[in-house]
Amino acid sequence: MTPPHGSGAGASGTGPGGDRPDQGEHDFPVSFAIPPTRREAITRQLRGEIVQGTLAPGAVIKDAELAARLGVSITPVREAIAQLVAEGLVDVAPNRTRRIADLNVQNAVDLIDVMGLLACAGVEWGIENITDDHLGRLRTRLTELEDALARNDVTAANAAGSDFSTILILASGNRELQTHVDLVVTRTQRMMALNSDSAMWTPWTTGYRAVLDLLERDDRAGAVERYRQIYRECRALLGAATEQA
Repeated sequence: MTPPHGSGAGASGTGPGGDRPDQGEHDFPVSFAIPPTRREAITRQLRGEIVQGTLAPGAVIKDAELAARLGVSITPVREAIAQLVAEGLVDVAPNRTRRIADLNVQNAVDLIDVMGLLACAGVEWGIENITDDHLGRLRTRLTELEDALARNDVTAANAAGSDFSTILILASGNRELQTHVDLVVTRTQRMMALNSDSAMWTPWTTGYRAVLDLLERDDRAGAVERYRQIYRECRALLGAATEQA
């Protein structure tokens, strides 16, 4: 999906300007030279592989194999996996076996519900602070989202779509809210990446376009309501999938 993301550990991060991720944050594999520590580099690498589906749901995680593949020692790999467990991307069984977290339709519904509550609150709080500069950045991100989907680049689509929402949320000035959004955003992006051919993308592209049009007409209340509608439409699609399952 194209949910908001921010600067916390659970998300890809925003750059100094607030909405644009730092160079390399959405490019996988991530160079170990970019982050300040090797643990962070490995975390980003593995997170990216999980989001993109390279590490498939249910796959068993073996520290030694990952360390050998990445060319690092086991210690930072274990630290990275611990972070991914905290983010909900890796499950730990009672026997301590660790697997890539499964993602079923009910999980997706739960994620949409949580993201809807958090993101819509942020947009509602930030909407009155939107300026012409914000509008310019929103136009750019929407174009990037549409272009990425046209070339089937789900990673870039997730990044651009997330930035669109982040611009709106950070306009509220409430970074505590953004921190909470970060806790679930990566799993939501993973859901969208694993459904790259799904109609799930349509509510976001049409919804973002409508939100931008309303903001350009200075209909801020209408823009908030239209943003809420995106989540209602996504939930309806997931509900239909649940009934078919």
